[in-house]
Amino acid sequence: MSDVPFRLLPRLDDDNRAFWTGGEHGQLLLTRCDDCGYYVHPPGPVCPRCLSRSLSTTPASGQATVVSYTVNHQPWNPTMATPYVIALVELAEQPGLRLMTNIVNCEPDEVDFGTPVRVTFEHHDDVWVPLFEPDRG
Repeated sequence: MSDVPFRLLPRLDDDNRAFWTGGEHGQLLLTRCDDCGYYVHPPGPVCPRCLSRSLSTTPASGQATVVSYTVNHQPWNPTMATPYVIALVELAEQPGLRLMTNIVNCEPDEVDFGTPVRVTFEHHDDVWVPLFEPDRG
């Protein structure tokens, strides 16, 4: 089994390129409104809060908290060892700013609601997939 599992990769465009490639430099890059400061995820061309089109890319702390998760035991993808954790994490930057991800570099029973996690990246072609691992520090 490969160390890096097969993943369906996103098609990069002007709106999402920074998010999917920031991991090359160890950064979780998010879109943020220049007018009201609201983080926009998934990335898009308009702020959903104030409708501004003045958006820029900013690095996030990479710190998050597990708000929901499940442990998958079904080998849907033969390149991913089971069991593995699928989680919804809330980023520290903004209440409600959430990403669906995998929790890696731990046993599934180490993950629980409220577990503090930090970003890590998995490289595929020209994409760095943001995954999260327990923040033991």
